[in-house]
Amino acid sequence: MGMDVYGKAASAEHGQYFRNNVWYWRPLWGYICTEFPELAGDDPESGHYNDGYGLDADDATRLGHALLDAVESGKTEQFRLDYLKELAELPRTDCPHCEATGIRSDDIGREMGMPDKALKPEIASLVGREFGWCNGCDGIGTQEHFAHSYPFEVENVKEFGEFLLASGGFEIC
Repeated sequence: MGMDVYGKAASAEHGQYFRNNVWYWRPLWGYICTEFPELAGDDPESGHYNDGYGLDADDATRLGHALLDAVESGKTEQFRLDYLKELAELPRTDCPHCEATGIRSDDIGREMGMPDKALKPEIASLVGREFGWCNGCDGIGTQEHFAHSYPFEVENVKEFGEFLLASGGFEIC
């Protein structure tokens, strides 16, 4: 699933269309709601959905300038570093594919030879065995928290800011 953002009255080609898959969009819009709530419109939570929410030309321009100023000043990079720190502090979760054993032994696992697969030396020393692997956790039994699936990139913020300045307002579809 993705978020297709269309400019309402684009003044340049890059203001006609902006797209993010949901994995990139959620942190981008979350950044806007956290750091610029006064510029996120009258129902900012709606920006997390692709049902037509958007901003008019003046509000999009104000938000675009704010985003690009934040990128230029380093504020966005600091947000990214803080975001990565928050992700790093999240607890690992039990792997559902191997039921936290590190060895996938369901039908798929057996069919693919996972119970007999040799582990990488660094994983073997970590878990105390040489064989038995899981494609969901690399044989460890736990996975990074699901929130790690949502990357936040400064370049994405910059591209959205540039889109906003040339969009003439936008709608998220």
